[in-house]
Amino acid sequence: MTLRKWFYLFWTTLLAGAIAALAAGLSLQLSDQEITWGGREMGFNAASMLLGGTLISVFSQMGFFAYLIVRYMAVGMFRNRWTWNMIQVIVILIVMFDLIYLRYTESADEGLAAFILLPVFLLLAAAGIAWWKVRLTNTSSWIPTLFFMIAVTSIEAIPWLRLNNAASTVFMMVPLMACNAWQILILSKVVNANKEP
Repeated sequence: MTLRKWFYLFWTTLLAGAIAALAAGLSLQLSDQEITWGGREMGFNAASMLLGGTLISVFSQMGFFAYLIVRYMAVGMFRNRWTWNMIQVIVILIVMFDLIYLRYTESADEGLAAFILLPVFLLLAAAGIAWWKVRLTNTSSWIPTLFFMIAVTSIEAIPWLRLNNAASTVFMMVPLMACNAWQILILSKVVNANKEP
């Protein structure tokens, strides 16, 4: 990867995060009946959303490059692709369980159904992105894409998930998922990896 390609990835991911955060923030404000539209507050809120989206995108990019380094080391350690794939599947299952159970035990005020919604959304979105990645590259990218979109996204989301607030979770997850999806989907194009038959 050249510096020019990294700049392209950085700025496009920054843009994806800002746009996704603006869309999520405005939709959250539209659903809030106490928000008044117009005036200076609207411009300040939009600027804050854009700034928050760019911050989340930088956080996402740090997680992406950390994932690439871990993947590079793991592929070197585990010569058998099947072993590395099974480790990723086990980690995915643990993360999905933790997203439900640990959040539920920390906040016993709500029922268990409220804590199942985020992992189901994450799983469905990750499966869709993994399907898209397979169409762009090859079938061997299915499990790594699922791993990145579920496990790495969940680790990146920990600071916001600890708030246990639905609005902050939505405002964080939308740009984080958009940035992670963009990075994993565009990676093969950026590094010029061709689709295998």
